[in-house]
Amino acid sequence: MTQTRKEKQVTQDKAPAKGKELARLTRDDWLDAAFQAVVEGGFDKVRVLTLAQTLGVTRGSFYWHFTDHADLIAALLSRWVASELSLYDSVFDVDSLDPVADLEKVLDAAMAHAGPEMEKMRFELALRGLGRRDPAVSRMLQEVDQKRLALFEKKFKRIVPGAKEASELAALFYLAIVGSHQALSRPTSSPRVKEYLRGIIAGHLIHRLP
Repeated sequence: MTQTRKEKQVTQDKAPAKGKELARLTRDDWLDAAFQAVVEGGFDKVRVLTLAQTLGVTRGSFYWHFTDHADLIAALLSRWVASELSLYDSVFDVDSLDPVADLEKVLDAAMAHAGPEMEKMRFELALRGLGRRDPAVSRMLQEVDQKRLALFEKKFKRIVPGAKEASELAALFYLAIVGSHQALSRPTSSPRVKEYLRGIIAGHLIHRLP
């Protein structure tokens, strides 16, 4: 049976890319390009053809690594979650002899990713925007938020006597960090604003504790 023009195009798009393309590009290369597209314009900017043009290959290279666009997004989100949870397990979930210093370390790490030029923060802001219209993404973000809150609560329990107070302080601490990220995502934000917000959070939620 003779293929129609449309059928031929689909076949070409899904055919393996040239050998040099496959040797040069990995699955992570596509994920990195998709991440950068989100940072620059949100998830609506993640398009297979646009990514292929950015990477300098045909769309056939994409189908060597992913089934479709949804598979790419799912892999991108899974990589982000794994990275976040690994960071909290390996870096922040370690207690030193100074509980106040531990909290300051967490705060400094969170604020280090804040600012209009910070890609990691801009990706998460875009991800939270996606979560407002995608229930599956919303559930994923809830799991990450719960992990973070549990860590913050553990840190505060080393300073304050009551579990309820530690839980409330952890919630306020997290809300203050998220709010700071929102404020610092503006193009006009300056390093002085970051230091000002960091000082407020540390002064009221860490150093004033008994």
